Amino acid sequence: MIFHGVKAFVFVWSGQAVSLIGSSLTGFALGVWVYQDTSSATQFAFIMVCASLPSVLISPWAGALVDRWNHRWTMILSDTGAALSTLVIVLLLVAGRLEVWHIYLATAISSTLSAFQWPAYIAATTQLVPRKHLGRASGMLQMARGIAQVTAPMIAGSLLGVIGLKGIVLLDLTTFLVALGTLLVTRFPKVATVDEQQDHRGTLTQEMIDGWQYIAKRPGFVGLLLFFAVSNLFIGIVEVLVTPLILTIASAILLGAIMTSAGAGMLVGSVGMSIWGGPQHRMHGVVGGMLLSGLSILLSGMTTSPILICIVVFFILLGIPVVNGCTQVIFQEKVPLHMQGRVFALTGALSGIALPFSATVAGPLADYVFEPLMAVDGPLAGSVGELMGAGPGSGIRLMFIILGVLLVIGTFLAYRNPRLRNIEEELPDIESDTSVELVTVEN
Repeated sequence: MIFHGVKAFVFVWSGQAVSLIGSSLTGFALGVWVYQDTSSATQFAFIMVCASLPSVLISPWAGALVDRWNHRWTMILSDTGAALSTLVIVLLLVAGRLEVWHIYLATAISSTLSAFQWPAYIAATTQLVPRKHLGRASGMLQMARGIAQVTAPMIAGSLLGVIGLKGIVLLDLTTFLVALGTLLVTRFPKVATVDEQQDHRGTLTQEMIDGWQYIAKRPGFVGLLLFFAVSNLFIGIVEVLVTPLILTIASAILLGAIMTSAGAGMLVGSVGMSIWGGPQHRMHGVVGGMLLSGLSILLSGMTTSPILICIVVFFILLGIPVVNGCTQVIFQEKVPLHMQGRVFALTGALSGIALPFSATVAGPLADYVFEPLMAVDGPLAGSVGELMGAGPGSGIRLMFIILGVLLVIGTFLAYRNPRLRNIEEELPDIESDTSVELVTVEN
């Protein structure tokens, strides 16, 4: 079966979306298992370290390899490796031998493979989709994440009591097979580039350096990446601590409902982005979406009502698909296709480098600083505690308020930078719509 252009993209996207839902089911269930087994925000947060640090470290070299390799086969092998990692978890569960460090290791392996899979996926999207539809295609990539975040927490929270962790992981393994099936029966068009052969003569390290130099020579790109590194630091801490926060006041089922509400926000934002395509000036979408998230994080720290938390987390993620989608299109329109693998890998590493750090510091900050400060008999119980309440979870809520304020201030400061604000006008678009210059088909 051979699809071309948009049809091929939609077919592959559907398989990847199903696989993402399965992975989200497992991620939610394993996270609950670790926290309930250890009662430690620090050990729970270490899952996030394992999920982000390997990808950040290997991405610069992975991106250079992606530019050399067949994008379709890169995705196939990455998905296969992730499926095998999941299979090992299943076998350990069946044998009754699963331990926390096994989850850390499996998560690190999946993170390493994603360093290859995601740049190949984005570069393939540029190949398959005409430039005028890149904003919508980017919205669809974000929509897949939104669908996963809507469905996975509620389903996983319910299934834990029915089929248990073992059944959820087996279901995840099945979704990997769906993703592999769509890739195996689809052919990706290959774009001819003028300097393709010359580009592949350098060493791997030189190609990685070339990708970095391409970014470094463009101050707008550097500013955008710095902005995302700082923003990801704040958002990453919130992402790590939201589960421990909810589990201090509610059950896993309510946690699933709240996470589903967050996913609904991402889904609505993604659907809107896929239909709308984003604003004509992409940076307006980046700034507007980030401001919405910052204000919502601030408000999330001001309440303990499950209903209000559901509403607030919806708006935290509502703007994220617009932020990510607009940023992705900026790079797709400005970076030559033959360099997109290494550039997207580097941008992912540079903007995501804060995530392992935020995951590392989030747990200790909550366990040993803010929670003790906001305990019933803590130093801040008689001052800040009088305004927002003291006791379990109050320290994390105080962290959310501080992080929300910092994110709003950081967004305003970033937009005042003319290189960042005018990035679309100052950097030229790539000359041709490479997605229609098809000369061969990748096997």
